[in-house]
Amino acid sequence: MPDELNELGAHIERMRPDCVLGWSVDFGELNVEIAPASVLTFAEFLKTDLTCRFSTLVDVTAIDYPSRDVRFEVVYHFLSMYGNHRVRAKCGIREDDMIASITGVFPAANWFEREVYDMFGIMFSGHPDLRRILTDYGFTGHPLRKDFPTTGYTEVRYDETLKRVVYEPVKLTQEYRQFDFMSPWEGAVLPDEGGSGAGG
Repeated sequence: MPDELNELGAHIERMRPDCVLGWSVDFGELNVEIAPASVLTFAEFLKTDLTCRFSTLVDVTAIDYPSRDVRFEVVYHFLSMYGNHRVRAKCGIREDDMIASITGVFPAANWFEREVYDMFGIMFSGHPDLRRILTDYGFTGHPLRKDFPTTGYTEVRYDETLKRVVYEPVKLTQEYRQFDFMSPWEGAVLPDEGGSGAGG
């Protein structure tokens, strides 16, 4: 399998040098780094090339590297059922950059790209309906960004008195924020068992 993946990686680089910035086979998986401007044409190539025939888009996700100048890495997972191969295509984009939607090539990208937008705030140009898909309409921020607080900004609950859903700022007690990391068994005083055995 590694030999087949190396041949496939070399083929992809040879056929699309305009898109491919680099590739490698790691842990039995083919990884291809592509230029952000070439996402759409690269997806078309993977789907239509007779050697590749990656007809299935498995997932689109992203990774946040807040300390990097190119903050986000958008990751695409494709499957070829014809060759029984998978490829992971990655491209880095800056925080304020947009990336082309591949919904015209892979309709399954529609909800995947909406999820990436919702969770990371990455914009996909040409998407037919780019809006939040997992969070509420009035939600602020993007939860999978590394700088998003784990507690969020607002709490949503149903108020019995008002008989409706209410939004309130998150309020945490000071006790909740202090962690001593001590096990309940640490510092416990156990009774002396010396001399209490049978026949003693």
